Amino acid sequence: MALFKHEIKRGAVALLIWTCAISFMLGICVIIYPEMASEMNELTDMFANMGSFSDAFGLDQINFGEFIGYFGIECGNTMGLGGALFAAILGISALSREERDRTSEFLLTHPLKRSSVVTSKLLAVITQILIFNSVVFATCALSTIAIGEGGKFETVFLLFLPYLILQLEIAALTFGISAFMRKGAMAVGIGIAFGMYFINIISKLTAELEFLRYLTPFSYTDSGYIIKNNSLEFSLVAIGVIVTVIAITAAYVKYTKKDIF
Repeated sequence: MALFKHEIKRGAVALLIWTCAISFMLGICVIIYPEMASEMNELTDMFANMGSFSDAFGLDQINFGEFIGYFGIECGNTMGLGGALFAAILGISALSREERDRTSEFLLTHPLKRSSVVTSKLLAVITQILIFNSVVFATCALSTIAIGEGGKFETVFLLFLPYLILQLEIAALTFGISAFMRKGAMAVGIGIAFGMYFINIISKLTAELEFLRYLTPFSYTDSGYIIKNNSLEFSLVAIGVIVTVIAITAAYVKYTKKDIF
């Protein structure tokens, strides 16, 4: 418990900055919708006829004239990439940070099993992601009420849910990788987040590359699919759960046997 509290305090400033930044951007995104609503129908027709670009961002399935369509694209992209980067940085620095800062020896001289260290750090990562999402969602909810779209809460929540799952998956994946790394972990974490984002875009460009959607958690955050079916694509979510379990298991196995000194 002491290590868990230490990790929460250690990441408090970064959590505050990321939460405030994403909350502010999404809040502004929602607030300006009434001013842009009159122009949205024209944008819908324009975006729907932009070929591969429309397919890549799901613009051919979205009605910008409706608040949910606007929210799904404009706010979804911010939450998707911003949340993924935040989760990747949390995960990749969780275990590798001690060796990078040369504090491993001090940490492991305490009466803590290595498995307890992994558990405490993992719980701290998950807690920070949950706090981040709770505040961001609350900001969007209040902004939605402020512009008179309060009746859309259920769909807004459904659009938010896959981003929470995405962040947990990316955090778990980078957490697992962090157990194998000593230096340069931050660049790897950021690269993974950006890489998965662009893999998702590439997978939508042609039918030949569609198989790539199974390699990235961004594939199940497709707002067009969610709005159309009022549901997540659970086969893709299941793959994400499997990746999460494997990554966390790898972190425990590697860190408990790792030669740290």
